[in-house]
Amino acid sequence: MINRRHFLLGGASLLTAACSTQFDWLTDLKKQYPNVLMLAVDDLNNWVGALGGHPNAKTPNIDRLAAKGTTFTNAHAPAPLCGPSRASIMTGLAPSTTGIYGHVHDNDIKSANDKAAQSIFLSEYFKQHGYYTAAVGKIFHQDVAEGSFDEFGGRVKMFGPYAPKALNWDKKGTSTDWGAYPERDDQMPDYDSANWLIEQLEREHDKPFFLAGGFLRPHVPWTVPQKWLDMHPIEDIELPPYLKDDMDDVPEIAKRITEFKMMPTTEWAKESGQWKYIVQAYLASVSFVDSCIGKVLDALDNSQYADNTAVVLWGDHGYDIGEKNRFAKMALWETSTKTPLIIKPPKSSGKQVSSRPVSLLDLYPTLVKMCGLPENTYNQGNDLTPLLFKPDAQWQHAAVTTFGPNNHAVKTDRYRYIRYEDGSEELYDHKTDPNEWHNIANNKDYQGIKDQLSQHLPRENAAWSPVSQFRSNDYFKAITDAVQSNKM
Repeated sequence: MINRRHFLLGGASLLTAACSTQFDWLTDLKKQYPNVLMLAVDDLNNWVGALGGHPNAKTPNIDRLAAKGTTFTNAHAPAPLCGPSRASIMTGLAPSTTGIYGHVHDNDIKSANDKAAQSIFLSEYFKQHGYYTAAVGKIFHQDVAEGSFDEFGGRVKMFGPYAPKALNWDKKGTSTDWGAYPERDDQMPDYDSANWLIEQLEREHDKPFFLAGGFLRPHVPWTVPQKWLDMHPIEDIELPPYLKDDMDDVPEIAKRITEFKMMPTTEWAKESGQWKYIVQAYLASVSFVDSCIGKVLDALDNSQYADNTAVVLWGDHGYDIGEKNRFAKMALWETSTKTPLIIKPPKSSGKQVSSRPVSLLDLYPTLVKMCGLPENTYNQGNDLTPLLFKPDAQWQHAAVTTFGPNNHAVKTDRYRYIRYEDGSEELYDHKTDPNEWHNIANNKDYQGIKDQLSQHLPRENAAWSPVSQFRSNDYFKAITDAVQSNKM
């Protein structure tokens, strides 16, 4: 058997000596070290059958992956926004460490600050340790950082295809819309991405591979061919929980941070009769991308790599589909931070479910450990492999989500604690209030709980990096503009 240390210290001569004469060292390496298939799904909340997030969800392919691995039902994004969340996943560093709180060009990530400059992208780390790395679609915020993969299959610009004119919503500043468009699946970018991944799985690889696919739906616009909408009849659609005065007990800063005037509100959706159609379109978008994922999983099952490939599926953050009088991500509440995370080890022991609080920041060290690579000591996440062996194992960690400097949410098994940069707070007890409708932060009986939860807050809050920007509301525009003016 090849020793990983021998491979790192390398020399092909050491490996040749260690291998049987019937096989060259690359062939033996391919057999000894597991492959990785990583599937990233944009804006996917927990409306997946295996997570039980919505009764109308139809995701048979994601569900069959969950039946072979560990589903984390309490997984949360490092940030409730694509750019900082994905930068965190790929660097293994929290937003509060890199100063990447808003969107960032892929090639600028390592210039965000000194600590970001020291990072090694997840795919780079596998490449440095002998893996062939390839990707297609959206892995970082735009696509992939230059040099982060050996091969890149490309990505279409933005999130089309777009209908010739708006179907239901045409506000400037968002691609939000919903309805039937285009006519066929093969007109959707995710269809092409799935086929590109299939071609990779049909190749003869002489090294272990790290293969990543970034799917665009259900990112807006929620437009897919009519057959996917038909899968979710409008008369059967159930609406998510909603409380009209939900925002009456949250701090003013929470309202400022989460106000996005270009997006629909739930009150508008109710009055216009569009809420069920939006829910239908989101569910249909999820079902469509599930079908693309299914094609890739079929190709893996039918390939020579079926028994030696770890599969991980994640969404980059959650999404409100009306729950908080909003149709948006970009908030520190449960519905905006919670997202699917499913990990199937190379040799799966079958279906497992873990309710322990975990973060997508934990992906990097977990994949490294699962594949037998040496630890990257610069990672800030927690290795999840103990939960892959025993999903209810003791777990002292919390999941932390950050949305701007000094704005953090801490999620444990039972509680969500939010502290904003002005010191204001929110606290929710999920045992009695799973919808987070009643903020109990000002209840003196919970001061001890708040003290415990505050121990999980980041000790470091890096300055907003000049390479990061976000101007979608007045709060973040002011911060971004101030940083940019100082940069000048």
